[in-house]
This record gives sequence, C-alpha cells and structure tokens, in this order.
Amino acid sequence: MGRLGYFFLYLCLGVVGVFQVFPIVWLFLFSLKDNREIFAGSPFALPEEIRWENYLRVWEGGIGLYFFNSVWITGVAIFLTVLFASMAVFVITRMKWKLSGLVLGLFMIGLMIPIHSSLIPLFNMFLNINLIDNPWSIVITYTAYNLPITMMILLGFYYTIPREIEEAAIIDGASLHRLFFKIVLPISAPVMSTTVIINMIYNWNEFVFVNTFISSDQYRTLTVGIQNFVGQYMTDWGAIGATLVISVLPILIAFLFFSNKIVDGISSSAVKG
Repeated sequence: MGRLGYFFLYLCLGVVGVFQVFPIVWLFLFSLKDNREIFAGSPFALPEEIRWENYLRVWEGGIGLYFFNSVWITGVAIFLTVLFASMAVFVITRMKWKLSGLVLGLFMIGLMIPIHSSLIPLFNMFLNINLIDNPWSIVITYTAYNLPITMMILLGFYYTIPREIEEAAIIDGASLHRLFFKIVLPISAPVMSTTVIINMIYNWNEFVFVNTFISSDQYRTLTVGIQNFVGQYMTDWGAIGATLVISVLPILIAFLFFSNKIVDGISSSAVKG
C-alpha cells in the first residue's frame, strides 16, 4: 500500500473516530449546561457557564450509592468469574482425565442458552434460599452466566502454554496449586485482561437481573438507579446528563487503559502451536 493508500486509510479512520467520540463529548457538554442553554441555544454550543454543581447535586442525591454498588458488585463478579474460569480451563486443558471433553461441553452449552430465559427459575431459586433483594444474587448470576464466554477466550491461550514450563516447575517441587497460582496465572495475564473488560462491560450495563432481583434502593446499581434520577430530575436535563456521564465514565477509563491488552489477549488466545 502506497502513501496515498495510507492517507485515505487514516482519513477514513479519523472520520470514523470523530463520529465515535462526538456523542461522548456532546454528552459531557450537555451535562454542564442548564435547561435554558439546552433548549434555547445550539446543541453544539459550548456552555456559557460551566455548571459542575450538576455533578455535585446528583452525587449528593444518591448516585454515589448506586455507583459504589455497581463498582463492588462488578468487581467481585469479575474476580470470581475469571478465577473459576481459569481453574476450570487449567484442569480441562493441562490435565488428562476421561471426562474433560464432556465437562467442557457442558460449560459451552451455557453459550446457547438465552440469558434472560432463566429469569423466572432463578427468581424462584433465590426466593427459596432467601437471596431475593440481596446483592449476592446478582454476583452469583453474573459469575455463572459469564463463565462460558470467559472459558472460551481462555481456552486457546491455555493450549499454547508449553508443557516444559509445568514439567520444570514440578521437578523443582512445585505443588499443583503453586503451579497454577504462581506460574500459569501470571503467564495468562494478557488474555485475562480481555476477559476482565468483557465481563466488566456486561456486568456494568446489565439491567434486567438487578431490576428483577433487587427491590431495595440501597442495593441498586447505576443502571436501575438512573431510572430514579430521570424521574427525580425530569425537568433538570443538565443533572440527567451528569448522571449519564458518571455511568459511562468507568467503561471509558477501562478501555483507555486496557485497549492494547485487549488486542494482545485476543491475539494470544487465537494462536495455537
């Protein structure tokens, strides 16, 4: 490809990038305006006065609690999902036993089940064990439903790990647990970053399970809590914009810091041999 080809390639990528970034910039500017500027002025105009009080008002109004709930529920679910998926894939790919293929198939069946088709059975199960209106019902659900896709991403990478590494560690006296936690997990860090981002996107944005299993305001996450704020600040569009910015900010930060690792992780899991 010549210079002209690269020029048009980067030009097209630049145009696509502008269209991708513009809604985020517009939402941020929207959150810094009052109703008069929003409805009377141009939607593309800069705010006449930067109104950071929109963020302070919604944070003090309760969005901070929803944000904290989203952070810890998402974080715990990601930790459990990646840990359990790594353990399962390690046992299936690095150890020889007769039913390994059958067990892997059972996990992969989870990819074919529509997530919300089990909403009523899960509700009945959590109701029987007194986990309705309990944030751990959300953590358990997220962990279980993200296991198949997480395992599928890890599988390709685990097959590429040279067995000589494990043999050397065993010769040096490493136990099975030490082999997994001290050697295999650190090696798989790039592909684990990919699974963390994928899990974070799903957990952070999920709505139906939280709306069904959680009824108390103190346990709600951002996706459900935003509904309350839209009703509470229906006439204050600047505050609504501030709420939306707060809800998307963690995902944007995660992508900025882990975008390169996502590509490396996908490449690592796709190559065998």
